[in-house]
Amino acid sequence: MKNYKLKILTVSFLSFSAFQASAQQPAAAQPAPARGNPADTEVWEPIPKVVVPGASFSNAPSDAIILFDGKNLDQWVTTKDKSPAKWTVADGLLTVNKATGNGNIETKQSFKNYQLHIEWRIPADIDGEGQGRGNSGLFLASTGGGDSGYEVQIMDSYNNENKTYVNGMASSIYKQFIPAANPAKKAGEWNTYDIAWVAPTFNADGSVKTPAHVTIFFNGVLVQNNIELKGETLYIGQPAYKQYDSAPIKLQSHGDKSKPISFRNIWVRNL
Repeated sequence: MKNYKLKILTVSFLSFSAFQASAQQPAAAQPAPARGNPADTEVWEPIPKVVVPGASFSNAPSDAIILFDGKNLDQWVTTKDKSPAKWTVADGLLTVNKATGNGNIETKQSFKNYQLHIEWRIPADIDGEGQGRGNSGLFLASTGGGDSGYEVQIMDSYNNENKTYVNGMASSIYKQFIPAANPAKKAGEWNTYDIAWVAPTFNADGSVKTPAHVTIFFNGVLVQNNIELKGETLYIGQPAYKQYDSAPIKLQSHGDKSKPISFRNIWVRNL
């Protein structure tokens, strides 16, 4: 009996030793996967066109269309009747002129998808409150007379001190989307919008094929990030789309007659 147990123990020890030795042996080397050719994922054409940037972000790049350079209103007409725009040009600035009774102005050219740069200033001595404090608007597509189109709000929103509905403050998509932040400068200082606009497209029956999208940097801060619009701006009621192909860019005459808003450095790039 004792010899039998000894044999079992000896066999078990030898089996364990063999297993341990085999476990310590390095695994057989596996062949390395084929590396492939890096050229398979290289794209060489089309080569992007060369665009010379401006000396600063406010300055227009080489392929921009200058809409206002401080000299004249040659690129603008009155929205109402397409007569020459009659806002005031002085000291390199474009200023709302409600005294003429001509109202909104818009570009002579129509645009579809574009990049837009525009600078605006609320008068330092602005008074009033709510929507009456330096109110104006930038229409990214003017689809008809009056205030029809897609509006980005312009007004005094510095430090959230002007109490109003937040989808009507500066850089809001008016009555649709609240800005993600409020980097507005105080009245008397210049504010900047840098905007990428993707126009809506429509089916033959007038239904929406692809909705409009907009991205807005307000004084260098991203406040609207590829927002999908619900339709054109409406002061009363819900936004809705109306078929169009391309449209002018419009500036709204909405501010205080005695303390009007001014603009400068307006340029656009077709995309």
